[in-house]
Amino acid sequence: MANRRKVIITCAVTGSIHTPSMSPYLPVTPREIAEAAIGAAEAGAAIVHLHARDPVDGSPTQDHRYFREFAAEIKRRCDVVLNFTTGGAATMTIEERLQPALQLKPEVASLNMGSMNFGLYEMLGRYKDFKHDWEKPYLEGSDERIFKNTFKDIAYILQSCSENATRFEIECYDIGHLYTAAHFVDRGLIKPPFLIQSVFGIRGGIGNHPEDVIHMKRTADRLFGDAYYWSVLGAGRAQMQIAAQAAVMGGNVRVGLEDSLWIGRGQLAKSNAEQVAKAKRMLEELGLAVASANEAREMLKLKGARNVAF
Repeated sequence: MANRRKVIITCAVTGSIHTPSMSPYLPVTPREIAEAAIGAAEAGAAIVHLHARDPVDGSPTQDHRYFREFAAEIKRRCDVVLNFTTGGAATMTIEERLQPALQLKPEVASLNMGSMNFGLYEMLGRYKDFKHDWEKPYLEGSDERIFKNTFKDIAYILQSCSENATRFEIECYDIGHLYTAAHFVDRGLIKPPFLIQSVFGIRGGIGNHPEDVIHMKRTADRLFGDAYYWSVLGAGRAQMQIAAQAAVMGGNVRVGLEDSLWIGRGQLAKSNAEQVAKAKRMLEELGLAVASANEAREMLKLKGARNVAF
């Protein structure tokens, strides 16, 4: 599975890392998130990874009403695969983080494989003024904040969604997270084909050196053999570099404003679609074919868009 040449592009539309003051192009309202996701799909993304934000101040929220609003609009207008976060933000409880996936039963949901430091505080040095009162404390507090994902938390999410036929994008920020994923495979809570997403460049996780990428892939190959698909995301300036390396190694790629606000050195991306289009061009220049949404569904054995609750 890891060696197939149809490459899935995932677009992470807004996330919970960046704050509204960092870019005027970051989607905030349900309508903006829907439009961004549809634009990404039109540009070549087979999957869109979705967070919600408070439409007034742009703060992260797991209110399932916002997810329902933008998910229904996206589904009405295109056939892209919808992937809901269960990560939410490190400030939320596991019960809060679970609600959109539990209640709306998407085809795919993300699932983090371990508790970790998740440092956003270094971004404070790049911005002087903030539009909203929550932004600066949110970034400052990350120097002592643990992103909690215990074994109990992971099992709770998997067991709670077990009857929904939602498949999970397994988020691995470090080598130990791959072993945690293998543990849950052994327990029968994660079933093949696995979608293993390796995350590079978050402060607290594995770095973004080419050797780090090789080490993650080599370890995943040993643990999961041919029963998995490998996808990567590079945070910040490493986004396209990591994507290119992984694609050559047989992987799938994720881009989007959740992971990087930039399209080039010193140049803000004006949309998620702009990043997707760049990734698609890069893949095609490498002689690789980009998977459609329905091809991604077939590869990952998803339940289909008719079997969701929105």
